[in-house]
Amino acid sequence: MPLALFDLDNTLVDRQTALSDAITTLCCTRGFDAAIEQQMRTELADRATAGDFARLRETFALEVPATQLWQDYVRLMATAVTCRPEVLEGLAQLRAAAWTIGVITNGAGDIQRAKLAATGIAGLADGVAVSGDLEIRKPDLRLFQLAAARCGVNLADGGWMVGDNPAGDIGGGHQAGLRTIWLRGRPWPDGLPAAHHIVDNVTDAISILLNETE
Repeated sequence: MPLALFDLDNTLVDRQTALSDAITTLCCTRGFDAAIEQQMRTELADRATAGDFARLRETFALEVPATQLWQDYVRLMATAVTCRPEVLEGLAQLRAAAWTIGVITNGAGDIQRAKLAATGIAGLADGVAVSGDLEIRKPDLRLFQLAAARCGVNLADGGWMVGDNPAGDIGGGHQAGLRTIWLRGRPWPDGLPAAHHIVDNVTDAISILLNETE
């Protein structure tokens, strides 16, 4: 069965909208002022860890424990994050066409798995590899090997990588021997080999994969 690995944030799900909503709700609930909210938006723009909230608590001398802030954030992100129905349907079609589906994502394990469960993606994935579990991040080849192993397949047999991050997803996919589909949006770094396909929407990527099995 062919392997398709998908990035999570801003590929299968809309992280940026969920992040904005979660921060707004957290600050409103906790009574945080505009300075704290702005700091959170800056610090968490690309990634979020429990350590970010420990620093935030220290910087602003907050009374609420950092662990509680992190738990609040994880819960609110899981509530706010969405996966469009057509994306879920596309993943289901891939499974019906005998594709093996994996999710390979940078981030903390608890929050990434909360997103997967909340959106329903967890039930459509054969395996998940989260960078926070091993303290390695894409494009590290070991994370791609782990993703394949958790899907029950061998990375050496090839497959596809779909994602929005040029270096992490596409560069990492190339290093792993995978064919790649890039969701355009971020600037493309000089010297990075081109993706095999470029699309504007993950559903277009799924269509390309489905056509591979026709």
